[in-house]
Amino acid sequence: MIFNKDTAEKTAELLLQINAIKLNPKNPFTWASGWNSPIYCDNRLILSFPAIRNFVREEFSKHIENEFGKPDVIAGVATGAIGIGILVAEYMGLPFVYVRPEPKKHGRQNQVEGFLQKGQNVVVVEDLISTGNSSLLAVEALKEAGANVKGMVAIFTYGFDVATENFKKANVDLHTLADYNHLLTLAVAKNYITEKELETLQEWRESPSTWRITN
Repeated sequence: MIFNKDTAEKTAELLLQINAIKLNPKNPFTWASGWNSPIYCDNRLILSFPAIRNFVREEFSKHIENEFGKPDVIAGVATGAIGIGILVAEYMGLPFVYVRPEPKKHGRQNQVEGFLQKGQNVVVVEDLISTGNSSLLAVEALKEAGANVKGMVAIFTYGFDVATENFKKANVDLHTLADYNHLLTLAVAKNYITEKELETLQEWRESPSTWRITN
């Protein structure tokens, strides 16, 4: 669920402007999963543009407090959301921790890095939601460490049905700055894509794991 329409449209436009989101229906990308995709999202680019990263941290901070109240701790999901998570925590004057994909194999074997007390209220910051699996593993790690996870915020979501189901099953409240539907609407309005390319992008979202480009 997006925070609101205005934020979704503005965020989508900024991501397109800096090529954090690339739309290329004619020459699809290949994801690490092996899926063919007409879209590629790299929100790490946000950190290289001060005005845009400030916009993102301020929108996150405002909406986090509105939706969840001020938490005790901000948690970032490694590695993509560590940078933006730190910015949000700094802006809100809160402690920060981050969550590894799995526990370290040496030392203290931490999965949650940083100081976290049992019972503290935590909001998790993520950069991108696809299926939601890795994001929800981070939530589980925080709960196992004793955190009270209030919810998760992310910059962008593809809006896959499987992600919606996964978050529903896990009973995790997810809010995003932007989503796929608002991105496509804006991309057509701003002439980033044609109406024909819009059809291709909509078809892909219906079945991303099996989608193939057709001539």
